[in-house]
Amino acid sequence: MTSDLLAPLDLAFWNIESAEHPMHLAALGVFTANSPTAGAHAAELLATRAAAVPGLRMRIRDVWLPDVRLPLAFGGATREPVADFEPFDHVRLHAPTADFHEVAGRLMERPLERGRPPWEAHVLPGRDGTSFAVLFKFHHALADGLRALTLAAAVMDPMDMPAPRPRPAEPPPRGLLGEVRRLPGLVRGTFSDLGRALDIGASVARTTLDASLGARSSAALTSEASGTRRTAGVLVDLDDVHRIRKTVGGTVNDVLIAVVAGALRRWLDERGDGSEGVAPRALIPVSKRRPRTAHPQGNRLSGYLMKLPVDDPDPLGRLRTVRTAMDRNKDAGPNRGAGAVALLADHVLPLGHRLGGPLVSQAARLWFDILVTSVPLPSLGLRLGGCPLAEIYPLAPLAHGQSLAVAVSTYRGSVHYGLVADAEAVPDLELLGKAVTREVEDLLEACAW
Repeated sequence: MTSDLLAPLDLAFWNIESAEHPMHLAALGVFTANSPTAGAHAAELLATRAAAVPGLRMRIRDVWLPDVRLPLAFGGATREPVADFEPFDHVRLHAPTADFHEVAGRLMERPLERGRPPWEAHVLPGRDGTSFAVLFKFHHALADGLRALTLAAAVMDPMDMPAPRPRPAEPPPRGLLGEVRRLPGLVRGTFSDLGRALDIGASVARTTLDASLGARSSAALTSEASGTRRTAGVLVDLDDVHRIRKTVGGTVNDVLIAVVAGALRRWLDERGDGSEGVAPRALIPVSKRRPRTAHPQGNRLSGYLMKLPVDDPDPLGRLRTVRTAMDRNKDAGPNRGAGAVALLADHVLPLGHRLGGPLVSQAARLWFDILVTSVPLPSLGLRLGGCPLAEIYPLAPLAHGQSLAVAVSTYRGSVHYGLVADAEAVPDLELLGKAVTREVEDLLEACAW
């Protein structure tokens, strides 16, 4: 495997990271143990199999000098294989615990080590011996949700999957003369890219302003970072979600977002903050990656922005509002809304990402108040050491100035909500998890009338 230049959005994630805001995404998988030593066996399997997965041997190296093969890499970074890769440095077996999420929260606080392949797997044996969990952490510059899933699946037990399409061969290095001959085309492309960037920038500014008008967040969602983390997970029956969707219309995703809005309303009211007038701006990431893409590395993301109708007391009213907003976003497309700010990364030179990263990280709260993202999972049952994966909770990174992020996945008949919060700003995250369950019950009851 050869080195390649980090895609612009990957480079942006690499440079906006700070100690209080590590840019890793994660997933907490809970497995049914087939023996008291299943957790220890799983840790050994993970380390052994990781050594054979090329994508897990890749580290990120900063580039400070121009390169003939990569003339625009100055100030950027490359993804390159590590010759002395030691998988046991990345897989750790922990002491038995009665609370997987309590341990996962502490582990989410720690940034990944930047000098080696930026991923970790933490095996957490259950104290009762009937289950164990694995927390996979991947830096967002190494993998987006889909790519992280592919890497994690590669260390699970083998299963029959469609063969990936072969990646086209990269052209040989052009050398300096070849790069000089390309200059006229590069200049034309630069002006074309500049026009597209200005168009996207204007759309981002306009829609961000529209979304900000009449929107009010809550102090519980936007606070100064403490660097601490807490996680929680909620299981919802997918059949219940389909029952709501068939009654009201829209998509499964519309229902899942409306559940977040209703849960936030209940949670804010119960903790005494109040939900009146609260309509936080939610960023809904949208993958622009094509299925079975020939080039799986690199983030391909845009997003939709919408005001969550937290202040609406009617569950069905909240769902209708979400559905209307999502339909409007889809009509405009992922290149036109405020969430398209991620696309601007493609129009910034590598050195600009390095110099501007700290400033960009401070500006997240100007665009949105909470992240609500969906992570796809295969419908096939996953196993590790013969132990079936029973639950899987995706965990998203927290942006600067935000206290809560929500990630959702569907797996084998259940919806898994993964909640990540700043532990000091949101010490009662479990109450929000209970509010998610009660919101689904309220929607079912409202649909029965």
